[in-house]
Amino acid sequence: MADSTPTEIEDSADLGIAAGGRRPTGTQVSKWFVVGAIATSTLLIFLTMSGLYGQLLGQVPADGQSIWRVPDLFVANTPTGGDMGAHVLLPKILLEDLLPSGRLHGWSMDWFAGFPAMYFYFPLPALATVVLDLVLPYGVAFKLATIAGLVVLPTVAYFFVKYLGFTKFVAAIAGVAGSLFVFMESYSIFGANIKSTLTGEFSYGWSFALSILYVGMVVRNYRQDKSFDPWAGIVLGLTAMAHVVTTIVVVIATLPLVLSPILALVRRTGDIARSMRHSTGVLWTYAIGFGLSAFWSVALGINVLQGMTADMGWEQVTALVGNNEGLGSPVPWEFVPVLFLGLIGMAWTLRRRDNVGVAIWMTVFPLGGYFLIARLDLTVIYNARLLPYWFFGMYVFAGITTGLMANAVGRRVSRMVRMSLVGVVAIVAMIAGVVLSIDDIPGWVNWDYGGYEGKQVWSEYENLMQTVDELPDGRIMWETNEDMSRYGTDLALMLFPFWSEGHPSMGGLFYESSLTTPFHFLNTSEVSAEPTISTKGLTYLNYRSMDFERAVVHLAVYDVAYYVSFTEEGTSAALDHGLDVLVEPAPWTVFALPDADMVDVAKFEPVVWAGEEDFSDAALEWYDDIDNLDVWLVQDGPEEWRRVTSVGERLEVLRPYPITGTATLSEFTDQTVSFTTDALGVPHLVKVSYFPNWTVDGADGVYRAAPSLMIVVPDDEYVTLKFEYRWIEILGFAITAMTLVGLATYGFVETRRRREESYRDSISPIPADTP
Repeated sequence: MADSTPTEIEDSADLGIAAGGRRPTGTQVSKWFVVGAIATSTLLIFLTMSGLYGQLLGQVPADGQSIWRVPDLFVANTPTGGDMGAHVLLPKILLEDLLPSGRLHGWSMDWFAGFPAMYFYFPLPALATVVLDLVLPYGVAFKLATIAGLVVLPTVAYFFVKYLGFTKFVAAIAGVAGSLFVFMESYSIFGANIKSTLTGEFSYGWSFALSILYVGMVVRNYRQDKSFDPWAGIVLGLTAMAHVVTTIVVVIATLPLVLSPILALVRRTGDIARSMRHSTGVLWTYAIGFGLSAFWSVALGINVLQGMTADMGWEQVTALVGNNEGLGSPVPWEFVPVLFLGLIGMAWTLRRRDNVGVAIWMTVFPLGGYFLIARLDLTVIYNARLLPYWFFGMYVFAGITTGLMANAVGRRVSRMVRMSLVGVVAIVAMIAGVVLSIDDIPGWVNWDYGGYEGKQVWSEYENLMQTVDELPDGRIMWETNEDMSRYGTDLALMLFPFWSEGHPSMGGLFYESSLTTPFHFLNTSEVSAEPTISTKGLTYLNYRSMDFERAVVHLAVYDVAYYVSFTEEGTSAALDHGLDVLVEPAPWTVFALPDADMVDVAKFEPVVWAGEEDFSDAALEWYDDIDNLDVWLVQDGPEEWRRVTSVGERLEVLRPYPITGTATLSEFTDQTVSFTTDALGVPHLVKVSYFPNWTVDGADGVYRAAPSLMIVVPDDEYVTLKFEYRWIEILGFAITAMTLVGLATYGFVETRRRREESYRDSISPIPADTP
C-alpha cells in the first residue's frame, strides 16, 4: 500500500506547479528503513566534519599528531581556515560586548576603525554559538554551530521529498541523495557544501537547510488544502536570520503559489476560491517570517537603502561546464552523472503527474539567475551563490529516479525480496560512490578544526599576540601576505582584538559592513609587498605597493598606532621611511607609527559635497589627494559651509579658522567616545567610522566626512558621542514583539479549541444501533 494520506491524491488547481492527483505507487516499508537511511547519511556527514573519517582512513595530520586522538571537532581550540579563521570573533563580540549591554546588534571598535556588529551579518548562528557556549568551551561551541546546517540536511531533504507527496521509501532514498551533494569538491565558496562551510559560509548552510524545509512545508500545505501554517512562517523567519540570498531564492520559488489565483483566472480552470486560500496561506508565511526577523531585517534593509554598506564589486562566475580552474561552474565534471539521472527524474515525475512543479522551479530558476546576473553585471550579488539550489535539486531528482527504479525492481524481482533490502542496496551504492570520490575534504576538516593552536608554527603566532598585548592600546595595521596561511589562514592577524583587548585590527572580515573597507584596502596596498585587495573598482586610484610616504599620511587619518610587517620587503620599506621598531617577534616586526590623535581640530572650514556622483566616490578621490587631506569633505553640513561639485573645487577658496585648539580623548569604548576641547565652534574630526546611529551631546552634528569618519561642531568643552538605537531598530523590535504576541495568542486559541473539540467528542452519545 502506498504511504500517503488521502490529501496526497487531491488535484492542485491545474497549475502545472503542483499538478498531480495520483497516489504515488510503492510498497510499505519499515520506519526503521527510513531512520536507518537518514541516520547513515547524517552519520557520514558528522564523521567527516568531526575529523573521525580522516582518522579512520589513517590520514596522518600535517602537524604530526597521532591519528588516534580526540576528534578535532571536540578539541577546545580556536578554529581557523579561510574566512572561518576570522568569523570566530563575531560570537565573542555578541557574548562579551553586545548582550551584556542589552543589545542584539550594536557597534564594535575591533575592525575597520569601528563597524556595525550584527547589522549586516546573520545573527542566528552567532546566537547558537553563544547558547552552546553556556555548557561547552567556546571553540567547541563555535565548531558545532558551523556544522549544524550540514548535519540536519539529510533529515530536511527527506521531509522535503515526502512533503512533495512521495512515499517514505522514495523520500528516504532521495533524501540521502540530496544530502550527499554536500560532498561536492568542485567549489568552495558558493555555499551549502562542506568546503564552503569550511571556508566560512556556514551561515549559508544553516539558511539553506531551513529554506529547503520551508519550501517543502509550503508545498505540503498546498497539497493538503491548508490555508494557514504558522510553523512554515517560523521556519522562513529563521531562514532569513541565517542568510539573505537563500531567503530571496525561496520566496521566488514559492511565488507561483502566491500567483495561482491569477493563473487560474487567466486559464479559467481550477477552483479560484481554493487557489485564493492557498495564496493567502503562503502570504501569511511571508508575513510571519518577516515579523520574526524584523528585529534584524528592518535595520538591515533600511541601512542598505541608505547606502551604509561598501560595494564589494563581486566578480561573477561565467563558466558553463567544467571545474573552471577551481572557480566552479553549473556543470562541474563530478556533477555530470547526477545531472543525467536528475533530468530523468524530472521527466519521469512530470509524466507521473507528481507534485514536483515547485521543486523543479526551485532547481531551474537559480540556474537562470546565475546567467542573468552575470549578463547584467550586477556586482552587488555574487551569482554563484544561487548554484547550490541547482545542485541540490538535481541530486534530489537523481535520488527520486533511484528510488522509483528501486521501487519497480523490488516489486518485480520476487515476493521474498523485501522492499527495504532493495532500498538498502540503492543507498549503499550512492554512499559508496560518494565515499570513493572524497579526496581533500578530510584534510580541510583537520586544518580548520585543528585550530590555530594545532599548527606547527603556533608558537610564532602566539608570541606575536602576547607581545602586542603588552603594548599600549592602539589600532594596528598589518602587512597582508598569502604565506601567512601557514598559521591557519592569511587572515590570522584579523584576530588581534580576539587575543588582545585594546588592540583593534584595521583589517576585518565583514567587508560590506563598513564604509571604511575600500580605504582600508587602499592602505593595505601601500604597506604590503603582495597586497590582497578584495574591493573591486579602485583601480583608477594610485595603487602604490609599499609606498610608505602615502601610507603614513593615510594611517594617521585613522589614528593607527602600529604597523606589523611580515616580509623582508615590508620591514625594509618601513625602516627606509624611518619608522621606529618596537619589538621583533619573528618573523614579524612591530613598528610605531607617528603620533596621531583620535580627534582632530579643523584648520579649514569643511566643504560640503554637492556633486552628481555618489559621496563614496568623491571620498575616494579626496583620499587620493594626500597633500590636502586637511581640507575636509563632508556629505552634509550647516548652510554656511561652502558647497562644491568637484573634489578639486574645494581648494579654490579656503576658509581657515582664526582660532585653534586641542581636543583630548577622555573615553573610548564600543558604544561611547568622549573628548574635551577648548576649540568651541570649530569642527572636530572623530576618527571612528561613520554610521547614522551615532548621536552627540555637547556638539552639533554628526556629519559624515571623507574618507568614512565623523565630524561634530562642539558647543561645550565636554563632548560625548554615543551609538544608540534609531527608529528603525525600535520599529523592528516592535514588529517582532507583535509577531510573537500574535503567534502566542493563536497558539493559545488553537490549543483551547482543540481541547474543547476533544471534550465534545468524548461526551458524544453512543448511537443507538451500536452493537
